Amino acid sequence: MKTKLDRGWYWHILLAGALVIQLWPMLFMFSTSFKTMNQIFESSLNPIPTQPVLDNYLYVLQNLPLAQYIANTFIIAGSITAAKIITSVLAGFAFIHYDFPHKEKIFNALLLTFFIPITVIMLPNYLLMAKVGAINTAGGVILPQLADGMGVFLMRQTMRNIPRPLLEAARIDNAGPLTILRRIVLPLIKPSVIAMGIVFFINAWNDYFWPMLVLGDKESYTLPLALQMFISAEGGSEWGVAMAVAALTSLPPLLLYLVCQRYIINTFLQSGVKG
Repeated sequence: MKTKLDRGWYWHILLAGALVIQLWPMLFMFSTSFKTMNQIFESSLNPIPTQPVLDNYLYVLQNLPLAQYIANTFIIAGSITAAKIITSVLAGFAFIHYDFPHKEKIFNALLLTFFIPITVIMLPNYLLMAKVGAINTAGGVILPQLADGMGVFLMRQTMRNIPRPLLEAARIDNAGPLTILRRIVLPLIKPSVIAMGIVFFINAWNDYFWPMLVLGDKESYTLPLALQMFISAEGGSEWGVAMAVAALTSLPPLLLYLVCQRYIINTFLQSGVKG
């Protein structure tokens, strides 16, 4: 008789193949960044550099104001993350612990925003930012992203797992809404807030199209824009240098995710416990 593992061997092969497909571009990127041009053309598919060099990284650090671009990206991504966390927590708390007219309709309207492509709302947002004079500023990138429907959904689902008798006891003790939120709700949902913040930060860090429309001066560029500018300036021929820039750009969010991935996985699993 075949064991359960024997019967499922093909699923393991399928998952292993999917893993290789997902990891290969990152492996190629980091590997190529340590290769010379001769190595790239001679063994482009070899993931292990025969003679690793740091020349590509030294060239990038000497010719690209990386610290300035990192600061620009961190300010924008950090501001967007903080704003989305605050609005998501407050909205999720309101949907769970307050009764107001058309509450479910409003929540369902927020869910509909999941299905609206970002390209559809770029032009209206751009015209609005131009109207308020926020073009070519960090504020123009941040303002349209102060709230997130997915964040509200995750916070609502997470807060539904908090025992209601615990909150009722706090109300009996004359605790106000903000006191309940600060002293009871937030400590219980802290892992979910951390995970949600990481997802928001990574998405904002990697954002390209919206900052490309809003930011015009090179001094205000974020890392993804700087990467594209640098590759275009090099004519797309310096693969090693381009991969070094790409590696430096992707390293911070990648490390952040690897350190805190358990919070992210647990949050999405818990969001489906109660519908």
